[in-house]
Amino acid sequence: MTDVQRTFTVNQPMDKVVTYLKDFANTERWDPGTVTTTRVGSGPIEVGACWRNISEFRGRKTTLEYTLTKAEPSRLTFVGKNKTVTSTDDLHFREVDGGTEISYQAHFEFQGLARLVTPFLQGALEKLGDQTEQQMRATVNAL
Repeated sequence: MTDVQRTFTVNQPMDKVVTYLKDFANTERWDPGTVTTTRVGSGPIEVGACWRNISEFRGRKTTLEYTLTKAEPSRLTFVGKNKTVTSTDDLHFREVDGGTEISYQAHFEFQGLARLVTPFLQGALEKLGDQTEQQMRATVNAL
């Protein structure tokens, strides 16, 4: 398993930030690894809502089914799964003067043979974390 964490501030109010990031389809705008994200099903976006996410990492495309597992005023958690990885995106929010502090943690737990390469992925995942922070900050600030 491996973790990537970033904490940064945006210039938007917390309720607006949480509402925007709660719709995982918006990863197309703020996650540089995302190719497409499509809502599975309909209805309100609440715990249990699902999305199909196609991402590209190190030249390979992969599909994960994400579920919103936690939706609180100051926290969102999404869990994505396929046969080789479980990815948990855990976002914490805190009001700060002039905006919102976002604490973003991506946790990757690889299964099967993919576990063997985990130690070699940390550097690439850290780089993706830097890019995600930059893109999420720019996207949210532009709301």
